[in-house]
Amino acid sequence: MATTIIQQPLYRSFPVGQDVIFTVANNLIITNPLFTRPKFVADVYISNGNPPSTSSNTDLIGTFKTTPNNSGVGMFDFRPIIESFVNPDNIGAEYSKYKSGTALTVSGEHPIHLTDQFSHNKNLMRYVVVRFKVEYINTTTGLLETVQPQNSYTYQVFNGYLKHTDELVLGGLFNKSFGFNTDIFKLSNVSPAKFYTNAPMVQYANNVDYGTIAFSSESQNKQSQIKRVIIKYYPITGVGSTEYVDCNLASGGFTPPNAQIKLKTLYFGCFPGNLRNWSTTAKTYLGLNNLDYYTVGIINDSGVLISELLTINVKCPNLKGYEPIRLTWLNQWGAWDYYTFTMKSSKTISTKGSTYQQLEGSWNEKTYKIDSFKGGKKSFRVNATEKITMNTDFVSESESEWFEELINSPEVYILEGFIKNDTVNSSLNKYVTPVRLTTSNYTKKTVANDKLMQYTFEVEKSKTLRTQAI
Repeated sequence: MATTIIQQPLYRSFPVGQDVIFTVANNLIITNPLFTRPKFVADVYISNGNPPSTSSNTDLIGTFKTTPNNSGVGMFDFRPIIESFVNPDNIGAEYSKYKSGTALTVSGEHPIHLTDQFSHNKNLMRYVVVRFKVEYINTTTGLLETVQPQNSYTYQVFNGYLKHTDELVLGGLFNKSFGFNTDIFKLSNVSPAKFYTNAPMVQYANNVDYGTIAFSSESQNKQSQIKRVIIKYYPITGVGSTEYVDCNLASGGFTPPNAQIKLKTLYFGCFPGNLRNWSTTAKTYLGLNNLDYYTVGIINDSGVLISELLTINVKCPNLKGYEPIRLTWLNQWGAWDYYTFTMKSSKTISTKGSTYQQLEGSWNEKTYKIDSFKGGKKSFRVNATEKITMNTDFVSESESEWFEELINSPEVYILEGFIKNDTVNSSLNKYVTPVRLTTSNYTKKTVANDKLMQYTFEVEKSKTLRTQAI
């Protein structure tokens, strides 16, 4: 009388934004006239550490029941439940460092964007296991009985979503299971893995910009396990150089393999500001404005590239003196994307306050005293809101398509650049400012239609500046 899982997510790792459908059946129970009021029962286990064990209730987050549908099966969609257990990573993990782990801040207490080298995820991923069973009333005994439970696979879910154009693959029992093939993110020495981003692999950054790239540490075979990150510098003049960062605890990473879900996705601080934090080589190139571009990739123990290769072109300062504004936003795969607006920008401050009518003199003393600074309508409190309008440089079609995610992102921030000296024990709140994208219309441009492509975006600082109360 075993319960059968006839439909489930096709891949063991999937974005939580997709439909998480499970269909279970037990014809012997459902069709038996001696068994009445049958219900399919699902115990959901979610873990932020090792794979959850269904033999204890430590990771049990809820029990859900459904009656058989007209086809005699139980159907569940766990997406609304699971998606509340994953969140963006805004803060570096406990072993990540900022400026080589100096006393400026406790390790792991800095914004994830400022990470020196590696940081593992804290909220992005979770393990999920579902245990299914059937309960029913045995009319012979009058007792509530259950059949032996059946466990699902152990799944890894992450804080991503699918677009309508993302291709779903059919497979599994009766070819009824479906899912998005996340194997493209697994490290491979045959077909290099994709980073957790849809950004173009050629990007531009100022020499003080911060930012990270996120990637899966899962490998498709033993030859594809991560060993280190390779950074190749290409200066404007002179001979280039190569730098390696081993993936281990000292650099904020780990030594594979490891079952902890927090180690299944890693971040690497790869932009100029991050490299300035710790790399003497990068400091020398960037300090002399002699770095044309550099590349970042992941290699295995044999030195073979097992990931995409990210190229970062270092921009020269804008001769027109425009203030650069760097935005970071949550992308489709739950990681962070970055773009620096280097062209003309404008800031508008609007105020809204409460007023009252103030008496002109003193009415609560022995004599009436006239005070020239009193009287008339006064502001009780003034709250200021700042809006910023910014313009891109001329962009390519790949960047034009990428900006769609900026419009759709639920989290957007202004990110400040590298500062040589920070205050000891600073909270580092000056680096990340939450904003709300107020641009609601986006027209996708192409070279054929628009020739040179440029975009304008407007953001509003979401924190209101509160002044003194009178």
